[in-house]
Amino acid sequence: MNAKFFLLILVCSFLSFACEKEDEEHLGDFYTIEDIPLPEGLMPEVGGMDFLPDGRLAVAFHRGEVMLYNPDSASWKLFAYGLHDPLGIHALNNHEMLVMQRPELTRLKDTNGDDEADEYLTETDDFGISGNYHEFAYGPIPDGEGNYIIGLNAASNNAGVWDETRGVYNPLGHTENGMFSPVPYRGWLMKLSQAGKLEPFASGFRSPDGIGFDQQGNLFVTDNQGDWLGTSKLYHVEPEKYYGHIASLVWKEGWEKDLSTIAVSTFDSMRTKAAVLFPHNIMADSPTQPLVIPDSIDFGPFGGQLLVSEMDYPRIMRVMLEEVQGEFQGACISFMDSSGLTLGNHRMEFGPDGSLWVGKTAYAWVGDKGIQRIRYNGGTPMDVLRMHVTPDGFDLIFTRPVNLERASDPDNYHFSRYYYQYHAEYGSPRTDEQAVKVESVIISDDRKKVSLKLEEMVPGYVYDLEIDSLACDQGVRLINNRMFYTLNNLPD
Repeated sequence: MNAKFFLLILVCSFLSFACEKEDEEHLGDFYTIEDIPLPEGLMPEVGGMDFLPDGRLAVAFHRGEVMLYNPDSASWKLFAYGLHDPLGIHALNNHEMLVMQRPELTRLKDTNGDDEADEYLTETDDFGISGNYHEFAYGPIPDGEGNYIIGLNAASNNAGVWDETRGVYNPLGHTENGMFSPVPYRGWLMKLSQAGKLEPFASGFRSPDGIGFDQQGNLFVTDNQGDWLGTSKLYHVEPEKYYGHIASLVWKEGWEKDLSTIAVSTFDSMRTKAAVLFPHNIMADSPTQPLVIPDSIDFGPFGGQLLVSEMDYPRIMRVMLEEVQGEFQGACISFMDSSGLTLGNHRMEFGPDGSLWVGKTAYAWVGDKGIQRIRYNGGTPMDVLRMHVTPDGFDLIFTRPVNLERASDPDNYHFSRYYYQYHAEYGSPRTDEQAVKVESVIISDDRKKVSLKLEEMVPGYVYDLEIDSLACDQGVRLINNRMFYTLNNLPD
């Protein structure tokens, strides 16, 4: 072997090794996950989390405790106990917070500064309880104007109604098929005004466990697959609108009709469709909290977008929203899959240092327990930053310039489209599923935008895109290669 040939082999080996190393890039290279130590003897299923102004984390656990965690000393302090299944918490100051228990919204006050609540005060209990085990309550979420939004789960047809109820019993709301609403205002979002009055806000929810606002004050709510929900969804919620689960309608002012006598097409015409569908058994089975990544923190290149936690998979999703014809719609994609993230992702909150805290739950379902903390290490993962619909296809915006040769090949993009049926049955199969051919690809001069022209674009369908062998110009592969766009409207 002569010297030149040996040098050539050496260079080729180095380049091969370099490309191989670049191809091994994972999201875990950019984010670090740590498990938070928990007190012994605690059942660490998290119902709510919020940070106090002094930087301590307040956590509500399902079994009724509210505890304070000091990240500096890694120490816990019991603040309150004996609460009934708290599923949300909002810190008002270092000594006062609101907690959403199953029967009421409660104000906890530490009046003497010893970090223990001395007063448990009813903020509102102006909603019904039938005794059905599935009547969870969520929130409170501040709207930025001094009001709070809470959510009331519908009752389950796997259990009944107790003889004694709180609130007027309405037999029209007590159906035997599917979730039902026998007392006010099951299946509604409610608004608690500054004056302390609780009023109906929006209807049509089955299990609105996830409630959150974006940076512009738009309200988004998740709901879980089940009866009247072919798959799990993210709604953009506005006052007085109806979102599709029929049980809640019996509490609409003036409603006197038997729900079973009304055609599905009538309910369909009344409802506001979801902004984003999460395909069941693929993307999410139990989506929970939407949480915006504030532009004010450094948490990677996705500032301003919504994260949505998911219980049944070790996953946090990212939602890429846009307004088309005056309505929100968009795509979901994984933000983080596994990489140390566990199941049961239920509540999320950004800490003062910009790290993301994730509280877990199982609740006799698929999930996990505990709290994890996710820190951003810097750098830019190779990923789809945004997905925009165009009149004849989609624009994909990437975080880094794409490899021109690979990105220009239409065969690298595999689209299918399908929809989920709106009906009383539990869930829905993917319906009318068909492949959709990519006819052409245009790459922008900076190689960060890929414009795809499709052979057809049909509103009312989920467009499911899987990308093959796409890489940035350094050879690093795309981290998340599958995304799902809910096409409600086409732009002009």
